Amino acid sequence: MSYNILVCDDEKDIVLAIEIYLKAESYEVFKAYNGLEALKILEEEQIHLVIMDLMMPGMDGISTILKIREQKNIPIIILSAKSEITDKIIGLNVGADDYIVKPFNAIELVARVNSVLRRFTTLGSAEIDKDVYSIGRVTINDSSKEVLVDNVSVSLTPYEYKILLLLIRNKSKVFSSDEIYKEVWEEEAHDVKKVISVHISHLRDKIEINPRKPDLIKSVYGMGYKIEEK
Repeated sequence: MSYNILVCDDEKDIVLAIEIYLKAESYEVFKAYNGLEALKILEEEQIHLVIMDLMMPGMDGISTILKIREQKNIPIIILSAKSEITDKIIGLNVGADDYIVKPFNAIELVARVNSVLRRFTTLGSAEIDKDVYSIGRVTINDSSKEVLVDNVSVSLTPYEYKILLLLIRNKSKVFSSDEIYKEVWEEEAHDVKKVISVHISHLRDKIEINPRKPDLIKSVYGMGYKIEEK
């Protein structure tokens, strides 16, 4: 799996250097130069790890980390100069996972990134490999409860989300309306075809290119629904 890493620092030379180091390790790199830019990228892209400078004009690293932690549980590595020990401690207290002291070398940087991602994916709560499901242009990150369609975040209701997650976890398997209801609402189903039909219709409006001719969520006549690629 290819991991996407967001690097945020107001010093463009540092961002460029980090990008070179990480791309050499086959990581995808997204660049931001202040906290607001970083938050915008996090809304638009599926990011697996953030490298965040603390001292930046505008929205600083601490404020940005607090904002990220309101919605996401992805690992964050803070960058700090040796003179910023207090800020480094605050950064860890507000939710960062590790830190790198400037100036750093390429070997240390890559080692820290590899270590944090390894801990996070094998021991952490997100388990990226297990909790990210993709089919066609749709990706669900069940840790952050984020749904991306063509790399753009879409907003689903809780029931729409649970239906999509059920189908995408079980690609090509047909679920009847009753089975979907039991799984999603966690109660016995009684005459629920219309309820499920309405939710499927709304879901198609949000993820299909042409909701009237869906290419992902398919109706199986007399049986139910399934999700599959063409």
